[in-house]
Amino acid sequence: MEKLSFVGKSLPRKDALIKVTGRAAYADDREFAGMLYAAAVRSPRPRIKILSISDARARHTSGYVTLVTYRDIKGVNKWPVVMQDYPFLPEKEARFAGETVALVVAKTAAAAKAAARLVEIKFKELPFIDDPLKSLEKDSIKIYGKDNIISSFVVKKGAVDKAFNNAAYVVEGEFSTNYQVHAYLETQGAIAVPEPDGGVTVHSSTQCPFYVLDAVAAALGLPYHKVKILQTVTGGGFGGKEDVPALVASHAALCAAKTGRPVKLIYGRKEDFQSMSKRHPGWARVAYGADKNGRLIACRVKYVLDGGAYATLSPIVLWRGTVHAAGPYKIANVSIETYAAATNKVPCGAFRGFGQPQICFAQESLIDELAAKIGMDPVDFRMKNMLEPGDKTVTGQRINSSCGLKELVGVVRKRSGWDKKKAEGFRLKAESDKARGIGFSATYYGVGLGAKGRYLDRAGALVNIYKDSSVCVNVGNTEMGQGALTVLAQIAAETLNAPYESVRVEEVDSSKVPDSGPTVASRTTLMSGNAIIEAATPLRGRIFKTAFNLLTAKGADFSRPMVASKGAFSMGGKTVTFREVTAECWNLRQKMSEQGWYAAPRTTFKMENGQGDAYVIYSYSADAAEVEVDLKTGVTKVLKIWAAYDVGKIVNPRLAMGQAQGGILQGMSWALYENLVYKNGIMVNPNFTDYVIATTADKPEYDITFLEKPYAEGPYKAKGMGEVPLIGVAPAVANAIANACGARVRLVPLLPEKVWKEIRMMKN
Repeated sequence: MEKLSFVGKSLPRKDALIKVTGRAAYADDREFAGMLYAAAVRSPRPRIKILSISDARARHTSGYVTLVTYRDIKGVNKWPVVMQDYPFLPEKEARFAGETVALVVAKTAAAAKAAARLVEIKFKELPFIDDPLKSLEKDSIKIYGKDNIISSFVVKKGAVDKAFNNAAYVVEGEFSTNYQVHAYLETQGAIAVPEPDGGVTVHSSTQCPFYVLDAVAAALGLPYHKVKILQTVTGGGFGGKEDVPALVASHAALCAAKTGRPVKLIYGRKEDFQSMSKRHPGWARVAYGADKNGRLIACRVKYVLDGGAYATLSPIVLWRGTVHAAGPYKIANVSIETYAAATNKVPCGAFRGFGQPQICFAQESLIDELAAKIGMDPVDFRMKNMLEPGDKTVTGQRINSSCGLKELVGVVRKRSGWDKKKAEGFRLKAESDKARGIGFSATYYGVGLGAKGRYLDRAGALVNIYKDSSVCVNVGNTEMGQGALTVLAQIAAETLNAPYESVRVEEVDSSKVPDSGPTVASRTTLMSGNAIIEAATPLRGRIFKTAFNLLTAKGADFSRPMVASKGAFSMGGKTVTFREVTAECWNLRQKMSEQGWYAAPRTTFKMENGQGDAYVIYSYSADAAEVEVDLKTGVTKVLKIWAAYDVGKIVNPRLAMGQAQGGILQGMSWALYENLVYKNGIMVNPNFTDYVIATTADKPEYDITFLEKPYAEGPYKAKGMGEVPLIGVAPAVANAIANACGARVRLVPLLPEKVWKEIRMMKN
């Protein structure tokens, strides 16, 4: 018999103490004997032909050591990420302002930065593109392949044109969203340390150590067994430390290889803004058709992402957006076409939600417009059309029993007082020019990498039980603030019946576990959790058998069931501890170390028509936002957000609540404030002074509910949590603004001037 002792409990974070006391060693905290420092020399313009690079002036800087260019690359000059179109260092052409074209190495960080400013790049400016829609025009200049299309996908189902012709109600709209900067507190950084055998060890702030391994091995031309990647404590990621840390680490490694000494490369905030990945700006034209009874019968979507100068992760980000573009609804006739367009701007990549928030803003805003046209309450309209167990998505995937979407919507509707507040929209507060309104959204989210990323959707684990009964767990997925070390320790403790305090999950060491893919897509609990369970299961068998034998030897009544709970084993009035049992296992010379491996089940998705199972399982969310709009200025304040989530079994309720609150605030920040500005291909506001993000002073009141719909194949029936809370916030806020004052703003961020303009247009 077994009861859950650790899973489902709000146990303390494993990394809490070292972080609150300042003892956590981030990349910039690490020092090595003889260490040098690197700084990047960056392209000053959006697109240039490089004629020459000279360090003649830089050499006069005190402490200057050397200049590193593409000529110092011993391996291939192609960063191995998806399309392999991004050079580690450009040879002839730099394609965006801020691209690293060379590196300076010096004895101090200050000297390296000073010398980098003195490196002279002789160049010729080339024509550039800074608009993704213009990039797709036939007569545009070609900066990427034959058509400037990095990637494209379709979903085709039913007879769309016929369905629209027969629809009783049709709505169509164009929507756009801007960049979002990850705003992690720790900027990008890495240290490369040469090894005596000609190899290298890299200490990297990363959420994907194996991407770093791939890149460093490629750039240095080294076999994998001569490259070791150690993840340092990582000060935030949100997707921004998925792919690009591999580029930073490779640059540090190139410098170390040339000098034969350890080299540290830490980015300043401005260059981090200018050169590291962002959430893709998005543009979408969406149309919905419904019959006379208010049932959705048709959807047509054209969705374009601004990929920037190189592909990086755009194909996979775009694919996720494609699959989710019609929303969590039953629709028989669908046509979705999506494109990632190249521009001469910073390459974009992963960001919490991964291509889905942009299109969700469009389709959930338009769902409200369609409900209004029909004359239905927006929540009633959603309830009438949303996916339930047994229904099929627009890709033809049948939803299984782990789906609580309708219940989530019902909970948020009730807790928010939706029916009363929706009817009160447009009502002004007494003695003011402010109006309150409420808005709604519903979403679903494919957990893991899905069919497009299935070759990466695997994870390994190594579980060691030492002679003193302490347990060490190594996995390939990372802690970056989300609580992975804690949740995975709970899963290990539960499986082994080991005291939680005795379990330690290490930061990733690429030499200890096989390539486990990226720490993205809300996949860590599911993937690494299952890998840990596989590794721990044979250990559990030995431990439980030994515990039974010990209890029997103590005279326990073995006709009674053995109970394993909270690190102890009891039977028939006798008890032994985990420590006693593992000591006996060691005395018996039993194997106390095991590896585990988990690969996501194969999916059936067909890229040619977008039909089939796109993901193994989905998580779900519903949001309601209450806002207050100043009718004179357009300034919007989010007063409260009600949210409900189905993410399977909650392993650690306190951490899940933190993920929910953080995701909501991050989504609200993108919705209202975050406005990265480009002019003529140059980023205008690469700093936290002019790029505004929400702080705790802006946070709304939260009302958060979890409904656990267990997923049988998940670790203790968990699914995925991390990205779900952000996705539906922006459309809920936009719908609330429309409810408050009638202003339908179709551009994120929903800046005051945009809201004010819409209010003025209505008055005129």
